[in-house]
Amino acid sequence: MTLSEIKTYLSGHDRLLLQLPDGTSVPAHFHVTEIGEVTKNFIDCGGTFRRERKANFQLWSANDYDHRLHPEKLVKIIELAEKELGLADLEVEVEYQGPDTISKYHLEPGEDGTLYLTSMHTDCLAKSNCGIPAAKEKLSLNRLIASAPGACTPGGGCC
Repeated sequence: MTLSEIKTYLSGHDRLLLQLPDGTSVPAHFHVTEIGEVTKNFIDCGGTFRRERKANFQLWSANDYDHRLHPEKLVKIIELAEKELGLADLEVEVEYQGPDTISKYHLEPGEDGTLYLTSMHTDCLAKSNCGIPAAKEKLSLNRLIASAPGACTPGGGCC
């Protein structure tokens, strides 16, 4: 989700629910301790210079169980960050304390009013330079049979 997408999403909800990839919920008393911009400049394994810019939300759960962040309040925090930091409409990544270390997630809207923290994965950005073959298309047997003219099909009496 981008910043504009999350603001639109939040404006249509009266509560803020977040769910981790394993199905557990982020405690309802979480805080958004930071909103910022993270810029990553790097050279991929193929020698290409790349730059990534993302909006970063850091979540934190404390022992103040009565705290509840209302969607309207989060929109105001996002708008303040956009104004003060000059944030563009960037893709949002979320940092949240896992059992051993800080984990990063993508954010996906749910039709049920929940925002889903979805797993992020590494990837090679220069597969052709690294000798990694392109993924082959997986075909089902039924699709192969249907695409072969005059192919013998189950129950067709040709076998």
